[in-house]
Amino acid sequence: MVNKIRTTHVGSLPRTPELLEANKTFAAGEITREKFLEILQNSVDEVVARQHNLGLDIINEGEYGHITSGAVDYGAWWNYTFTRLGGLTMTDTDRWANAEVVRSTPGNIKLTSFPDRRDRAAFNEAYEDPESGIFTGRAKVGNPEFTGPVTYIGQQEVDADVDLLTKALDKVGHNRSDAFVAAIAPGSAARLANKAYDTDEELVQACGQALSHEYKAITDAGFTVQFDAPDLAEAWDQINPEPTVADYQAWIRIRIDALNDAIKDLPKEQTRLHICWGSWHGPHTTDIPFGDIIDEVLRAEVGGFTFEGSSPRHAHEWRVWQDHQLPAGSLIYPGVVCHSTNVVEHPQLVADRITRFAEVVGPENVVASTDCGLGGRLHHQIAWAKLESLVKGAEIASKQLFG
Repeated sequence: MVNKIRTTHVGSLPRTPELLEANKTFAAGEITREKFLEILQNSVDEVVARQHNLGLDIINEGEYGHITSGAVDYGAWWNYTFTRLGGLTMTDTDRWANAEVVRSTPGNIKLTSFPDRRDRAAFNEAYEDPESGIFTGRAKVGNPEFTGPVTYIGQQEVDADVDLLTKALDKVGHNRSDAFVAAIAPGSAARLANKAYDTDEELVQACGQALSHEYKAITDAGFTVQFDAPDLAEAWDQINPEPTVADYQAWIRIRIDALNDAIKDLPKEQTRLHICWGSWHGPHTTDIPFGDIIDEVLRAEVGGFTFEGSSPRHAHEWRVWQDHQLPAGSLIYPGVVCHSTNVVEHPQLVADRITRFAEVVGPENVVASTDCGLGGRLHHQIAWAKLESLVKGAEIASKQLFG
């Protein structure tokens, strides 16, 4: 029986300088895989122990096994799949500098490049000003294309993810059932140029079929798998001109259908879906309201939904749960600390946010979380302070709700 508000986070946690350096030297072939895995295991041991000792209930390996190059680790949640999916060909184009203009038409949604996003266009001067504080700077990142059938070639890597987390959990005595591993959702994996399939739907389905092997490896190990699907909300800003809500809902439907097909044989209670509006520190005035997409999101046959609940642009949207029934057997994981501000939330504010959700869907259906991943977006001191406030806030809320 639930007698407390449990806590978790979305996945990415700050990497140490040692691990970032090891990522680069391993990618450059300067150290062996064995040496890299030794450094990686030590880092995972540390981040798991830190979460456990802090009092977080549902923890992970910080996404440390999702390797990316460069000094900033933000892009790993997506870039890691470039070595796990077959059918991709790398190009020389820097994704963050690519200003290719792509235009959609009614009933035919196409995603444009990052520099052509509508939020960036509306605040172009702020984005281009190096002193503005809008965090978009990062190392050059390759931009692959789908040029052949999508296959899964990452079995060795996902096995390593599982092994790393298992060993670290055993060292601190944390249950596997209270741990998770993040994996990219089919729709997010498909957000690359398509030169292999006739339709967007075929590509998304192919990505789902390939990634189903990764999902199964995670749940077979006893962990929960979190499907990272910011495309469900974030992609709205990546469509020019702004589409109709109906067209966008149809676009989302393809992605939910592909996910449901990919996870149909997995234990529902070991699955959760992450939705967000992108973790870059921009104005987000062109975000789609949660209420416009929640009906499609709730079609996902998962055990839980994690979403932004404290960002300045979406904190008010807790109200959608007043009008929408949470599917039976599902939980919500609202973000009650924000990834896009350096201000550390007071524990009482965290508690207030938790109780607001609990009063709508029932405290037994709420797990307190973060808006998005904290790695690469916040200084490590601030990220861990936010997680500490999350735990303390959940303790206050638990006393209020359970006595």
